[in-house]
Amino acid sequence: MLMLRFLNVVAPAYFLCISLVTFGLQLFLFIPSMFQDPSAAPLCSSALLHGALFLFLSANAVGNYILVIQNSPEDLGTKEDPGLASGGAGDGGKVVPPEQEEDGNGHPGSVLPGTHFCRLCARVTRRHDHHCFFTGNCIGSGNMRNFVMFCLYTSLACLDSLVAGVAYISTVLSTSFASPLAFLTLLPHSISQFFSGALLSSEMFVILMLYLWLGIGLACAGFCCHQMLLILRGQTRYQVRKGMAARARPWKKNLEDVFGKRWLLGLLIPMLNVGSDYQRQKEK
Repeated sequence: MLMLRFLNVVAPAYFLCISLVTFGLQLFLFIPSMFQDPSAAPLCSSALLHGALFLFLSANAVGNYILVIQNSPEDLGTKEDPGLASGGAGDGGKVVPPEQEEDGNGHPGSVLPGTHFCRLCARVTRRHDHHCFFTGNCIGSGNMRNFVMFCLYTSLACLDSLVAGVAYISTVLSTSFASPLAFLTLLPHSISQFFSGALLSSEMFVILMLYLWLGIGLACAGFCCHQMLLILRGQTRYQVRKGMAARARPWKKNLEDVFGKRWLLGLLIPMLNVGSDYQRQKEK
């Protein structure tokens, strides 16, 4: 548990450091190098288009990241549940505190189906999916849409940075990436050149960031696709891990429960889950 708590602090700091380094490289290295292209038109140059695209992707990634943290799932262990208020429960309709209720494995749980007690967050959450260490809190019904959008735009921002970094390295080092093996052999060749003194430390740092962006982008894209598949099936990752059956509902209804009715607006700007099933239950 101590190691998990340590990871819960280190992972968000790691994400923020990578974000700051990416912003710095884009704004002070990649984009200025694009302005040096004499063949580009001043009003519609590739530097302006790339800068606008990167700011759009970054704003959505950071905005949804903040909303994931801000819209942390509510602690049902201290709230009254309307579904149990008239169900004849001996506790007066309140959820039993986690320390008084145990699941089948002898761990603290919840009397509500589809909920889970997270030891790191110390609360019971509705429609619990998993605990995200990079945001430092649980992912549930209140912030699922923002988490999916965060993964999507983070992967796109990493892809954008990867393309810009490859263009910068190909210009500075006069390297061609026409062959697919060129990128695979770039790192070992760069390491040998760096220790022989033929490669600057700044250029070596950019090359290392290329592979880091590739790894983060692929991981976030995989998370996004896997999460969308679970949403369409009406399941959460916690339910799949516990072998619980999916909700027998149409996939359009499952999408609306997570993304709400204004899903198209949520693709363009970071926003709350307006019109979602969680938002309607919260307003009641």
